[in-house]
Amino acid sequence: MGNRVTRDAFILCCALATGAGAQPYPAKPVRVVVGFAAGGATDISARHIAQKLGEAIGQAFVVENRPGAASTLASEFVAHSAPDGYTLLFANATVAMPSLFAKLNFDVRKDLAPVSLVGYGPLVMVIHPSIPARTSKELIALAKRRPGALNYGTAGVGSFTHLAMALYETTTGARMLHIPYKGTSQAMIGILTGEAHLTFSSVAAALPPVRQGKLRAIGVSGTRRSPVMPEVPTLAEGGVAGYDATSWYGLLAPAGTPRTAIARLGDEAVKALAAPESRDKLTHLGIEPARGGSDEFAPFLATEITKWAGVIKAAGIPPQ
Repeated sequence: MGNRVTRDAFILCCALATGAGAQPYPAKPVRVVVGFAAGGATDISARHIAQKLGEAIGQAFVVENRPGAASTLASEFVAHSAPDGYTLLFANATVAMPSLFAKLNFDVRKDLAPVSLVGYGPLVMVIHPSIPARTSKELIALAKRRPGALNYGTAGVGSFTHLAMALYETTTGARMLHIPYKGTSQAMIGILTGEAHLTFSSVAAALPPVRQGKLRAIGVSGTRRSPVMPEVPTLAEGGVAGYDATSWYGLLAPAGTPRTAIARLGDEAVKALAAPESRDKLTHLGIEPARGGSDEFAPFLATEITKWAGVIKAAGIPPQ
C-alpha cells in the first residue's frame, strides 16, 4: 500500500511539474515562409502581417523567402514541417492551383490548414498605347477580327497572370498569343517596350506607368473597382459578365497544427487587418484587407481550387 501511494504521488508530482513548466503558444519565434522573392506585393504583405502578429502576440514572426517552382517549394516545405504552430506559409492564389502541376509532393487539401485570409488583390489589365483599344469591348472586338495578331505577356506558364488571361479568353472567345516571361517585372518591361501588347499587373505596379501615359488601363479583374484606381471599371462592368480573377493572400499551417494555435493566429490576424495602419498599407498595394479567419478561409480555398481547375482544363494548359 505504501509503495502504491508513493508511486501515485510521484506521478502526480511529475504531472504537476510538467503542467507548470508548459508555456502558452507561442513560446518562441514563428517562421513565416513566402514562396516569392523579397520586394513584391506578396513579400511586403507578409512582412507587414508578420510584424503586426509579432506586436500583438509578443513573439517574433520572422519572414523567410523560399522562391521557386511557382511558389510550390515553399508550400511543400511548410506542408512537411512539424505541425506545432511555429512554421507558417504566407501564400497567394497560386496555392489553389494544384492541377497546374504534374507532380506535387504534397496535397493542398490534406497537408495544409487554412489559418486566415489576409487580403484580396485584383489585377488590372493594361495595354500598350499603340493598340487601338480603350475598353474591354474594343479589345475583344479587335482580337476577334484578327485572331492571334495580339499577344499578351505573363509572369510565366501557370502564373496567376496567365490564369487570369486564360479565363478572359475562354469567357470572351478572344484568342491571343501568349508570351511567358520569367516573372512579373520582365512581363512589365515587355509591355512597356511594346514587345507585348497587354498584360495583367498588380494595381501598385501598373499605377505609375498608367498615370504617366505609358500604359492604358482597360479593366480591373475583381468584382469591385480598386480604391487606388477608382476610375477604371471592372472587366465585368466592361462587358465580360461574371468575370472574376481576384488574387488573394492568406496564412496556412501544416495540417495537424493544434486548433488552439490556429485560432489564436486567426483571431490576431483579423484584429491586425482591421487596424487603420494595416488598411492603409495594404490598400496602397492594391490589396483589400480580409475580415475572416480560418472559418472563412477554409471554404473559400476549397472553392478556389475547384474554380481554377476548371479554368485550367478549359484553357487546355498542360500540367507543368
